[in-house]
Amino acid sequence: MAHRTEVIKNNLNPVWRPFKIPLQSLCNGDLEKTIKVECYDYDNDGSHDLIGIFETTMSKLNQASRSMPMEFECINEKKKKKKKSYRNSGVVSVKHCQIVKEFSFLDYIMGGCQMNFVVGIDFTGSNGDPRSPDSLHYISPNGVNEYLTAIWSVGLVIQDYDTDKMFPAFGFGAQVPPSGQVSHEFPINFNPSNPYCAGIHGVVDAYRACLPQVKLYGPTNFSPIINHVAKFAAEATQQKTASQYYVLLIITDGVITDLDQTRHAIVNAAKLPMSIIIIGVGGADFSAMEFLDGDNGALRSPTGETAIRDIVQFVPFRNFAQAPKEALAQSVLAEVPQQVVSYFNTYKLKPPNDSATK
Repeated sequence: MAHRTEVIKNNLNPVWRPFKIPLQSLCNGDLEKTIKVECYDYDNDGSHDLIGIFETTMSKLNQASRSMPMEFECINEKKKKKKKSYRNSGVVSVKHCQIVKEFSFLDYIMGGCQMNFVVGIDFTGSNGDPRSPDSLHYISPNGVNEYLTAIWSVGLVIQDYDTDKMFPAFGFGAQVPPSGQVSHEFPINFNPSNPYCAGIHGVVDAYRACLPQVKLYGPTNFSPIINHVAKFAAEATQQKTASQYYVLLIITDGVITDLDQTRHAIVNAAKLPMSIIIIGVGGADFSAMEFLDGDNGALRSPTGETAIRDIVQFVPFRNFAQAPKEALAQSVLAEVPQQVVSYFNTYKLKPPNDSATK
């Protein structure tokens, strides 16, 4: 199996980006298995040029040290055939090698990591009067709307990874009883001391009971609920193991008001054990949601700080209106496992019960 590395400082004494060799490729940890390493001259446009190839074993690489580096001649076979005087295309000097165990998503789940699922529901006026069939909150005679379908579809999948099946659920953008003040993070069961709902069915029941008691209003602010969940994720970082991870599901009609504050909140949340899923319902312009997703480049805060991870996944519900409900859940949750793994691996956190993963 070939493993690629690349020059990150291009001069006569190049600096090499550290490269990883998955131990699965080494016949269950056979450190004597031959490894082929390809070295490329990196180009921004992706048209990297092969410098040369060398072969080694993990056993040899593991002997490398700064005082006694392991050196390997990089051979380019095409150049070797063209020039009789050809010796090599350079020498790679390895001064350090470290074998590190990287855990998979299932390793973390089976090892005791608790996935915490939080729901945020948009109750702003742009959704339309819930009593009108044109409203996104209108519950049809067969008992559904896009909000309920999204909650069921995603919740039924993710609840299997949540140990206690108790889900805090919040609304934002509505005037709430008894004062009628606008709130951007109110528990939909109206119990601030215990916003948890028992299972996805409990979230659905709380949503149905909440809807006639609130007045849809505005504006549409995401940052309060993101910051609310981020506080709990920040507390989880006090643990020395991968014990907690938070997934916030926001269901919205897409007309966001506090974009700059939300960008700042997401950049901060990217440093925490937390992911954000946004499902856009209705036919609105979702360009702001797609911008937050960061798939076309790292999200930046208004001050220019770059998110260290991509933690937002945006999916428009209309793309799945005619698809099986499993399709929506699959698309929405596609990036979460890798986001979990990347966070815990970045901070070198092991599952609480590491022995359970062996």
